[in-house]
Amino acid sequence: MNKVKPKKNLGQHFLTDLNVAKRIADTVDACPEIPVLEIGPGMGVLTQYLVEKPREVKAVEIDAESVAYLHEYFPKLKDNIIGEDFLRMDLREIFGGRQFVLTGNYPYDISSQIFFKMLENKDLIPCCTGMIQREVALRMASEPGCKAYGILSVLVQAWYDVEYLFTVSEGVFNPPPKVKSAVICMTRNAVTDLGCDEKLFKRVVKTVFNQRRKMLRVSLKQLFSKETMPTAEFFTHEMMTMRPEQLTVQQFVELTNKVDEELNKQR
Repeated sequence: MNKVKPKKNLGQHFLTDLNVAKRIADTVDACPEIPVLEIGPGMGVLTQYLVEKPREVKAVEIDAESVAYLHEYFPKLKDNIIGEDFLRMDLREIFGGRQFVLTGNYPYDISSQIFFKMLENKDLIPCCTGMIQREVALRMASEPGCKAYGILSVLVQAWYDVEYLFTVSEGVFNPPPKVKSAVICMTRNAVTDLGCDEKLFKRVVKTVFNQRRKMLRVSLKQLFSKETMPTAEFFTHEMMTMRPEQLTVQQFVELTNKVDEELNKQR
C-alpha cells in the first residue's frame, strides 16, 4: 500500500523525525501501566513506539485512508484502530470505563476542542501528552501576568499541572506547517472540587477574557441582567481593578463565588 497523502482539510502534518516521535511516545510514561489512546495516528510514526510499551494501546483516526494503512502495517493493533471522530466519541466506552493516557500529534485546528473534551472527561484522563502548535502550548503552560495567559490556561490549570517539554521545528513534518510545534505533558492535580459552581466558573473565565484589556468591574457586568445587577459596592472590591490575566486560578474561584452570591440574591 502506498503512503497516505496528507489531507489539508483534516489538518494533517505527518511527523517524519523518528527521534522526535520516540520522545513523544515516551511522554506517556508519566502515567505508567494504564492504557493509551492515540489521536490521529496517520501513518503510525508515533504508534510504532507506543505499541512497544507493555500496555494496551488504541488509536482513533477519522481518515479512512489512514485507517486502512494502519490495519495493513500494524496488525498487532487488530481491532484497536478506531475509525471515528474523537470529538464525537463517548470516551467511557473506549476502555470499558477505565482511565487512560491521551496522546497524539494533535491536528492544530481542533487541539483546543480536544482539550476541552479532556476536561469534560478529567476523571477518565489522569494524563494527557502530545504535540500541538507552540502558541497553544505556551498558552496552556503560561502563568498569570503573561501575555499568553488566557481562557485555556485557567480552565486546564484548574485541573491539571501543565509542563512544556520541548519545541519542535517546522522541518520535521510533511508538509511543513507554517508555525513551530511543542510537546507538552498534563497530569491531574490533587483538586477534586473547585470550591465553586463549575459551569459559572467557565462563564466567568470566558466572559472576562473576551474583554481581557478591561478591568473586571467593566467586563463582569455582562454576567448580570438589569434585574440581577449588583450594587456599586460589589464593584469596589480590590479585585475589580485587576485585569483577567492577573488572576490566579484560585482567585477566579473566589471571583466566581462572589458572582454566584450576587446572582443568588435576586433569585
